[in-house]
Amino acid sequence: MELKRLTEHIWFLPFETERDRPNLGYVKGGNWSLAIDAGHSAAHTGEFYALLEKEGLPLPALTVLTHWHWDHTFGMHAVNGLCLANAKTNKYISEWKAKIEKNGPDEFFAIHESIRKEYAGGAEVTVKQADMVFSGEITLDLGGLRVRVMQTEAPHTDDSTLIFVEDDKVLFLGDATCDDFFTGSKSAELCRKLAATVKAIAPEICVEGHWTPTDTRDTLNDLLSGI
Repeated sequence: MELKRLTEHIWFLPFETERDRPNLGYVKGGNWSLAIDAGHSAAHTGEFYALLEKEGLPLPALTVLTHWHWDHTFGMHAVNGLCLANAKTNKYISEWKAKIEKNGPDEFFAIHESIRKEYAGGAEVTVKQADMVFSGEITLDLGGLRVRVMQTEAPHTDDSTLIFVEDDKVLFLGDATCDDFFTGSKSAELCRKLAATVKAIAPEICVEGHWTPTDTRDTLNDLLSGI
């Protein structure tokens, strides 16, 4: 797997279907850099960092989480610097941390084959909470580069966070556009609300968790089709 450059300030490690690894984003400002999502495991995070170092890019000082699901967060204990999540995301991570520490990882492994593949060979499951939490919206200045971090309503989970790199007009959505993982349902109302939010932000490129970066029109068409 290779690190791909998307814009002047943005790179990403592409998603992988077999182990359900999402895109991991990287944004480089004039003073510091941030990552979008922490990875499925320490191994996933480590591969990402090795590719950043190969390109001569500094490791991220901050990692922003798009939502609580394990493939986006369970590599958090291996990240460089600090992690930021909305309060609801951190609450869900805390619940799984307590569950795994008390009962072991069997319930986690039972969720999906991709998890068992990610942790094949006896890799340890370590769950860590984010270092910082926010509510609503915050703007980060990376040094001549503004990044908006926004909670949003979305069909996939009720703790979705969007990350918009203003100068590059790129929006990271995590899995916000997808159906609910556990029920398979996709609320038409939440799809419309998310579509309205995306339109108001007005990005040129959308980066979803498990898909190739695409034109915003394609993301909106997919989100609103069949509802």
